[in-house]
Amino acid sequence: MHTPVTIIGAGLGGLTLARVLHVHGIPVTVYEADPSPSARTQGGMLDIHDYNGQLALKAAGLMDEFHAIVLEGRQAMRVLDRDGTVLLDKSDDGTGGRPEVQRGELRQILLDSLPAGAVRWGHKVTSARALGEGRHEVTFADGTTVVTSLLVGADGAWSRVRPLLSSATPEYAGTSFVETYLFEADTRHPAAAKAVGGGSMMAPAPGKEIFAHRESGDTLHTYVALSKPQDWFAAIDFTDAAAAAARIAQEFDGWAPELTVLITDGDTAPALRPHYALPIEHRWDRVPGVTLLGDAAHLAAPNGEGANLAMLDGAELGKALAAHPDDIEAALTEYEQDMFPRSTEVATFEGAEVHRIDSDDNTAHGLINMMAGKEI
Repeated sequence: MHTPVTIIGAGLGGLTLARVLHVHGIPVTVYEADPSPSARTQGGMLDIHDYNGQLALKAAGLMDEFHAIVLEGRQAMRVLDRDGTVLLDKSDDGTGGRPEVQRGELRQILLDSLPAGAVRWGHKVTSARALGEGRHEVTFADGTTVVTSLLVGADGAWSRVRPLLSSATPEYAGTSFVETYLFEADTRHPAAAKAVGGGSMMAPAPGKEIFAHRESGDTLHTYVALSKPQDWFAAIDFTDAAAAAARIAQEFDGWAPELTVLITDGDTAPALRPHYALPIEHRWDRVPGVTLLGDAAHLAAPNGEGANLAMLDGAELGKALAAHPDDIEAALTEYEQDMFPRSTEVATFEGAEVHRIDSDDNTAHGLINMMAGKEI
């Protein structure tokens, strides 16, 4: 296949696609809005699953590099009740199928695996339009354009490529995270560090949840989930870090102090992360010369699968294009026919509705029962 592939977005999905195409000798250029790889932080920990994310890395030929960045022991998992009682304490014996890595380090090994110049930084897309016969023109914020015969939107929730295929737009999913960090937790916050343990900790209740991860060293990264409308969060002044943290902590009044300290004593200002989603069965009719992957195709509220699915999308699309070098449309059709049901299945697993954050069954005991049923 000699048709160059144009990818919009240098996230994990777009970079996985670029790497698989490179492995197969297919020319590719990735356009990314960020001015450089280090322009912004890349988030926290990711568990990379043996049934999707790791399959993508195998297709990319990067398993050795992946194993080199795995944080040992981080598959340990604890579930606590709101009073701090430990109801589940699962150690990491090294046999689990979901090793943990730092997102930024994973992205870097993908970047390092591409030839120089494959990623064009500082190219923010403002629009894309069809030119006919499968060709598309992409316009960037600086006024420059690129014309391509094969365009892939890997540009996330607010994709500029998606309108070429679908009129769907993300809607607020009814929940948001408030993100905090504790540094040097073992010495400065020993009770919180003990509560979180060596891996992840979850303390759920109807309408709310505290989820924390031990990252590199003794850093605790916390996501406080709340089922609240957007105007509830809008009434909080997040520019006043102390006041915002105190207001969020009020929702956990009476909870164990080793849990609430994760909110009140953060070393970074609490950051609001609202959740958006596309319709669960988002589909589009085949449009020549263009497709989507990852959040651009099937954005969902956080469920532990988003990054893994995006990487698998990228790998499967790359493999399909390599398998049909003389028939781009056959490759895109094959990819989409597999991707649509795969993303829907993840969002509609048995028990998904029962265990939403706003469910009365979102309790420590309910979570443990759900994990037992899914053999996590």
